[in-house]
Amino acid sequence: MHLNLSPVLGATPTCRHCGSKLGLTLANLGLSPVANDYVDPVNYARAEPFYPLEALVCRECRLVQTCDMLAAGDIFRADYAYFSSHSSSWLEHAKTYVEDMARRFGLTPASRHVELASNDGYLLQYSMAKGIQCLGIEPCESVALAGRAKGVDTRIEFFGRDYARQLLTEGWAADLITGNNVLAHVPDINDFLDGVKLLLAPDGVATFEVQHLLKLMQRHQFDTIYHEHFSYLSLIAGARIFAKAGLRVFDVERPETHGGSIRFFVCHAHSARSESPRVAKLLDEERAYGLDSDAIYTAWNESVKATKRDLLELLVELKRQSKTIVGYGAPAKAATLLNFCGVGSDFLDFTVDRAPSKQGRYLPGVRIPIFPPEAIFEAKPDFVLILPWNLKDEIKAQMREIRSWGGRFIVPVPKATIEN
Repeated sequence: MHLNLSPVLGATPTCRHCGSKLGLTLANLGLSPVANDYVDPVNYARAEPFYPLEALVCRECRLVQTCDMLAAGDIFRADYAYFSSHSSSWLEHAKTYVEDMARRFGLTPASRHVELASNDGYLLQYSMAKGIQCLGIEPCESVALAGRAKGVDTRIEFFGRDYARQLLTEGWAADLITGNNVLAHVPDINDFLDGVKLLLAPDGVATFEVQHLLKLMQRHQFDTIYHEHFSYLSLIAGARIFAKAGLRVFDVERPETHGGSIRFFVCHAHSARSESPRVAKLLDEERAYGLDSDAIYTAWNESVKATKRDLLELLVELKRQSKTIVGYGAPAKAATLLNFCGVGSDFLDFTVDRAPSKQGRYLPGVRIPIFPPEAIFEAKPDFVLILPWNLKDEIKAQMREIRSWGGRFIVPVPKATIEN
């Protein structure tokens, strides 16, 4: 796999899609550990690697991207700790998606549904329930085995041209290909989409849901930038990248998942599928915001620093009042937020997470301990900092009992605020 390590060697980095030189910065977040490398107690006193974390903009194709400091196999390892099924709202989102796709595209038991980065079977379980033939491709053994335990046929593989050809020989030309939050995680995006082109049936549809660069910027979501995310997509960039692979965006949707996402509906370039007016409308919105020019990116880099100062000022003032603060959640975005802002155990006593795979471990870098959610009710803190802010409504409902002792919530972005 090609690694764009030119920043390490002192040369100008190049775009992972079009090869143009990268010289425009969206955000420079300093040095950060790998976001999902949770620290086991036995390793607490051991050093861990930190890598430069900077998001750069391609002036040619407008793809925003980090530089490759690690191979994908070093990030998405066998012990990968993100399990999609731990979020009830995400499960509901997946169920609704399957219902909508089956209805819209007439999926039947004769149809084939392939999910790329199928995680723990959170989505394909709903397609299976409809009798649709399903296959999951998931490179991380930990979550892939959880998918198999649900009965989902799951291959532990990285997807690209070569594996697509193998699947075709097995008869897996897909009527529906799903990729939720995977396109951003692919270092060789051209190889990945060439594989999609090969695997997609002649009249098939592929959908890719990923955080929308427009919303990321409008809502100051700098903490969603981390090494695991190689790319950050707009429709401006996405349409160009899909076109190079011989694919065409014929529709878009904008679900509110992950703080504001874009869902690309893609078909073969010469498919008879008509283009939805939503495509042109969104392109106009992105251009009006300035995503096809340089100025907005330079200004946003400065706004990140202001967001950091706002959070620190709030936390410092609360600690001066001797308030107790804990976190809720141990998502990947917490590593960026806390390490960039310098928020360690001097501010947060601990954080909690519903995922057993994270409990009893520490957040990378800042070394904040991760406990089960019940720890909040034992400690009765004054404030709970919601780290997976995209799930704040779900979390506030789960933690509503904190109000019984006067506890309140802190939401860190787009501007640090206290909420009841």
